[in-house]
Amino acid sequence: MTTAANVLDRPVWSSLATRHAGFAVGGDRARRFAPDINPLAGARDDTAESCAELARLVPADGPLLLLQADPVALPAGMVVTSELPGVQMVLGRLAEVPPDPRIVALDGADVFAMLALARLTNPGPFSSRTLELGEFFGVKGEDGALLAMAGERMKHPGYSEISGVCTHPDARGRGLARSLSAHVARRILERAETPYLHAYASNTPAIELYASLGFRLRAEMHVVAIARSASAG
Repeated sequence: MTTAANVLDRPVWSSLATRHAGFAVGGDRARRFAPDINPLAGARDDTAESCAELARLVPADGPLLLLQADPVALPAGMVVTSELPGVQMVLGRLAEVPPDPRIVALDGADVFAMLALARLTNPGPFSSRTLELGEFFGVKGEDGALLAMAGERMKHPGYSEISGVCTHPDARGRGLARSLSAHVARRILERAETPYLHAYASNTPAIELYASLGFRLRAEMHVVAIARSASAG
């Protein structure tokens, strides 16, 4: 039986081992998303074999990003370049949020605008291929400029992650993130799946927003970037 505990504790691994296996690079013990999608990676467990396989996925020119409930077992020859606490929240009952008629589906024609908004607001790893991971929606201004967006990232049996939630600084305070997050959550619920998401533990406004929508803390998460040590080449 699939449970939240064994699926969401190591969400990157479980996504790449199941519904997003087509985006995976790696083997039976550790996998990462394809480099042109994002730097997220995960190992099946903390055995020496899994750690060694994870180490082989670390590129020579940059870090991999690990996201898991368990403390990270650092592979030999690797160093931690950043480590921040995060939280994982799972939807209980979605709050009543009126549908927003301004919300539109985003597609390939919106990629450059999405990339620009992501660079400006830094909602997390985002690339031109992020749209391939799931549905994305946005709100545009009268001039057609993208003001806010939200979509999906990791997927597991019975679960989909809400991600990429961001609003242009000039459009904040209008409730766009709330409307978009609720919209994406409803889409996931319509597929008989459970929405969940991640946030940095220091991002109090985001956590409060998600709590007001009905998301509840499931686990504290380790967000760790690892890279090759100088001695490892």
